[in-house]
Amino acid sequence: MNGVRVLSEAEVRDLLPGPQETVDLVEDALVALAEGRADVPPKPAVRTTPGMSAHAMPAAYPERGLLGCKWITVVPDNALRGLPAASGVMVVSDGVTGRPTCVLPAGELTAARTAAVSGACVRALAPPGPVAFLGAGVQARSHLAVLAALGHREVRVWARRGSAVRALAEESAARRLAVRVLACPSREAAVRDAAVVVTALRPGLTDTRLDPSWVAEDALLLPLDWASSVGPEVAEGASVLAADDVRQFVAVREERRAMGAYPTPTAWTGHLLRAPRPPGRVVVQNTGSGLCDLVVAAVVAERAEARGTGTVLQD
Repeated sequence: MNGVRVLSEAEVRDLLPGPQETVDLVEDALVALAEGRADVPPKPAVRTTPGMSAHAMPAAYPERGLLGCKWITVVPDNALRGLPAASGVMVVSDGVTGRPTCVLPAGELTAARTAAVSGACVRALAPPGPVAFLGAGVQARSHLAVLAALGHREVRVWARRGSAVRALAEESAARRLAVRVLACPSREAAVRDAAVVVTALRPGLTDTRLDPSWVAEDALLLPLDWASSVGPEVAEGASVLAADDVRQFVAVREERRAMGAYPTPTAWTGHLLRAPRPPGRVVVQNTGSGLCDLVVAAVVAERAEARGTGTVLQD
């Protein structure tokens, strides 16, 4: 193909692989990242105003011939403007010639990738028991689909606005997901004795951190909101603290002062996924790797070309 194919969010949504396939794709990427078979530098950040950040997330996966880069911005104040807090684009390039082949918006891609990364961790590392989710936004919706695909039939959900949880439950029923949303009156009610705790509150909050006594001794914790929910005291009490990319975690931690004295992960997520589940509490801080975005975006781009979807901008 000569030219660049450009897709819309609706087209990406239609072309995304299903939850199980996406989990398989990102697990492969996480293992390749941990084993050093991919080239993914720590993502640099730039800013125009306090509180916002913009990241470039390049990635190359030589053995699969994949090359690409995601540009993502996070502006918490966008909620006041009626805009999503995160937005961006993904560029997929030919791994041999380096020519860009597809450009797609990053919203649906990021939601699917993030939930699939959590799904890979749940599939490999979750002990039996209830699943808790803090938050009722975009990530809650994408995670419910993955959890349902993995066989979980109930998810405890807490959010600051009860109306958001009710809307999430109604949407889940309308989508006919095989999972029921159990609205919880408090964070403690959701988290206490849960086998899996996924947190997706607003990053930077400090009044929403979990009391360590609420968390089961063998729980799997997946904080999508950095230290807003899973603070240093919970991480320090874990038997294993892992990250999708330990080098990137250290680099990004320096930018996020709200994380405080957060310990450095000692394990890579990809190594944990292919090993026996370690005993005790496991915390996995997946910071968001461009490689996981790339392997999913590459499938979207291939399907778009096969179906003739999108608009091709000729050279």
